[in-house]
This record gives sequence, structure tokens and C-alpha cells, in this order.
Amino acid sequence: MAGHDQEDLLQLAIGVASWARPGEEVEVYVSRGTETHVKAYEGEVESVSSATSAGVGIRVVVGGRQGFAYTGSLDLVDVRAALGEARDNAAYATAESWVGLPSPDGLPPAPLDLWCDDLVALPIAKKVGTALELEREARSRDARARKVESATWFDVAGQVALANSLGVTGEQRATACGIGVSVVAGDGVGRQVGTGYSVGRSPEDLSKEKAAGEAVLRAVRMLGAAKARSARMPVVFEPRVSATLFGLVAAALSGERALKGISLFAGRLGEAVAAPALTLYDDPTVPAAWGASAVDDEGLACRRNVLVAGGTLQSFLYDTATARRAGTRSTASAVRAGYRSPPRVGPMAVSALPGTLSPEAVLALVGDGLLVQSVSGVHSGVNLVSGDFSVGAEGLMIRRGELAEPVREVTIASSVQRMLQGVVAVGNDLEWPASSAAGLTLAVSEMSVSGA
Repeated sequence: MAGHDQEDLLQLAIGVASWARPGEEVEVYVSRGTETHVKAYEGEVESVSSATSAGVGIRVVVGGRQGFAYTGSLDLVDVRAALGEARDNAAYATAESWVGLPSPDGLPPAPLDLWCDDLVALPIAKKVGTALELEREARSRDARARKVESATWFDVAGQVALANSLGVTGEQRATACGIGVSVVAGDGVGRQVGTGYSVGRSPEDLSKEKAAGEAVLRAVRMLGAAKARSARMPVVFEPRVSATLFGLVAAALSGERALKGISLFAGRLGEAVAAPALTLYDDPTVPAAWGASAVDDEGLACRRNVLVAGGTLQSFLYDTATARRAGTRSTASAVRAGYRSPPRVGPMAVSALPGTLSPEAVLALVGDGLLVQSVSGVHSGVNLVSGDFSVGAEGLMIRRGELAEPVREVTIASSVQRMLQGVVAVGNDLEWPASSAAGLTLAVSEMSVSGA
């Protein structure tokens, strides 16, 4: 079905949604996409993979009972069969009063152009060449960078169309690409690994110099790292680490988690949950965001949702069902992994409002502390119900506002609540990685650092 264009996908969705029976709500989600991965090693191409997928996911709601089914085909015979299966599944579901599909809410989608024809037409040979050039660039940066573990290229191009029997329609297409490199540095005593990346919508957005320079810097500056002395001290997070933190906070701000009482923010709407310096929002209408989109995965127009403003909790994220259960309106925050799964509530493009300080100014403000350049064990070390936070970390000590000796195998611990309340500086260096959250330099007044 490669011949289907975006308009064909939308017409398919609208047509199948029109098959709804009296008293029945039908939602049709149609997607098609391609992705490519290239990996270079030791001046050679280690692997090249390219895949194309297309399919339809269908939700049926009858009397508060929801059924879902999908097919990996765009043929009408297969789509009709999936609709029948969704109807069967709905018959066996438990009825819940809040279950249902969204109706049009009158908000028009933002006019986002996230598609790059040049990326779609880029030959595989060019992608391979970029990965090989990235490896050479990393090797040339510093004599101590002795090995490049891998240099990679990846890209995706996807089209989505959605319609339901209540009149909601939506469509979006987007491309994205990126390069990444992993470098091993050694000085005869030890070895350290550093990674760097560059992402964008088109090949022109990518910088081999940025990716390679970042990887080499992060590896070389960690040479000679040892355990830090255990103490309580200020901690500064680099952008890629604060992006992880903001992603966790946004996950805890799910309306579903709040309704179930399994969020550390449950029952705290309108309260001060962070320092006044911190404003956090989810805005998929920002074109630079990896998760940018004109519509959410229920077809409603995406919008800027302020979650925390000046430290005060303003909103949770909701899809249609969780909003109805909470007695509020959807924030157009329905997300899904693809046509194989129904939507759920989740963040799409989370960011903090940048401050006015450069990263160097943040270090100077802190004076003495720890700069964290990477963390490990986040999934097991962070509890979104209690807020407990204890993860492995590596980075560099900060002394008199300057970076000093590198440290590794340390544990930083606190609670998410205390960390947010303890934000003392927000940097101006906003960075969008290939994830649902952006990061920037972020300073927290005090955490427990456990090492030697």
C-alpha cells in the first residue's frame, strides 16, 4: 500500500469510522512509517537496516465498554475484520461510565511543518557516508580518544491519520533523524566512555562536529575519575540529565496516576511543589521538540499545557477517559506506541522555561558541589509514588565555580519533592534530545552524595 498518500490515509480513517452502528462509537487510527539505522565501526559499515510498517488500530465503545483490535494492513478486507474483532472485544469488557471517544472541541491544530522531503529522498549511501565521517571526526579530536565504539545514523518518517464517528479528524506527518557516537578514552591508567549526539528534522540540522566533540569531551574529562567523598552538597545537572528528571516529573503528573493515588503529586493541585524559579510545561506545538505534533493520538489539537508555573502545580495531563473520570477536560495528551495499541495519557514535549544564566554562570553561583553528566539506575531508583530518588552518577566536582576532578561510582539521593523545592538556578541552554522531554543546566541546593 506504498501508493497511499496522506489524504488517502485520512479518507480511509473517515470511511471506516462511518461504519459505526447506532449507539456505537468507532475510532480509526491509520499509520505508515519507515525507519533506517546505520552503524559504523573501525572504518567499516557494521550494519544497515531499513523497515517499513503500516497498519490500522480500531477502538469501539458501546455502553461504556471498550474494545480494541488492529491489523498490519491497509486493505479494507483486513480493516473490516479488525473492526469486527474490536466489536467482539468490547462485548466482553467491563462497563465504565467515563469510557468514550472525544468529540470535537473547536480548537484548530497548530500549522506545523515537520516533514522534510530531502530526508525521505536521501540515499542509503549518504546515510552510511555520514556515519563513517562521524567516526573519523571523533577519532581526530583528541589523541586520548583511542577507540570509537560505534558511530550511528538513524531516521524516521511517519504519517498518521485519525477519525472517529463523533466527528473528530486529525492528521500529522513528520520526519526526524539523528547521529550518535560513543568514544573510549584512555590514558594508560583507566578508560572512560563518552557519548554525543545531534538530532533534527532534516540532514542539514545535524552536526558531526557537535556530536563528536561532545562525546570526546565527556570521555576525556572523566579520565582519572575516582569515588567522591560522601557528603551533602549542591548538585548541578547537565541538560541530558535534567531532561530525564523532567520526564519523570511529567510521568508523575499523569491524570491517571493522580486518580489512582499513585502519583507523588496526587491531591496537590494549586500547591507550591517546586521553587519559584521553575516553570514546567508540555507543548507539542514547539517544532524543535522531538515529540512535536499538531494533534494528539485521539485526534484533538495539541496545545501548550502549563504543569508547574512559578513553582505552583497548575495541571495534570489528561486524555479523554481520564479527564471524564476526573470531571475535567482533556489536555490533548493521548499518546500511543503505534497502531498496535490503544491510546493512554502521557507527556509529549516537556520542557522547563529557560532561565537567564549560562551554564558557566550556574557553576559560579553554586560555588562548590557536583556536576552530574550522566545517571544510571533511574527506573529502579526513582519511586513516582513516594518521590524517593537514589541513582548512580558520574561527573565532576565543582570548586570555586570551576570544574575540578572527575568522580564516578557515586550515588546521589534525595526525593523528587525536595529536589524541585531546592532548585536554585535554571540555565539558558535548552536542548531537545530524541525523547519526550528537553533539558537544561539545573542546579539543586543540596543532595546526599555517597562515594568513598
